[in-house]
Amino acid sequence: QMRLVESGGGLVQAGGSLRLSCAANGRTFGSYSMGWFRQVPGNERELVATVTSGGNSLYADSVKGRFSISTISRDNAKKMVYLQMNTLKPEDTGVYYCRARAWGISHWGQGTQVTVSS
Repeated sequence: QMRLVESGGGLVQAGGSLRLSCAANGRTFGSYSMGWFRQVPGNERELVATVTSGGNSLYADSVKGRFSISTISRDNAKKMVYLQMNTLKPEDTGVYYCRARAWGISHWGQGTQVTVSS
């Protein structure tokens, strides 16, 4: 059973940065594709960035160019995934969820709130 715990959210001014962390406890962490998703009230959860078990990353168009430099990273030895968010905008506000996916099954953390003030 994969358990995920996010941390690092908070309140930041527009233009600022935050680094989110996701700690996992699964024994086969390295086999999972890991991702970060954002959800705002009334909207579906949307992809921000993912990193495959092989280390390939993918970013949503809304964050490309702002988040794309070393944005999502993983440390398999520590069973951690990180999301470095730079040049934050108010529209980046939301609850950020960590997801682990493998063998057709997704596991989710409980989320961490990010609020960007203008």
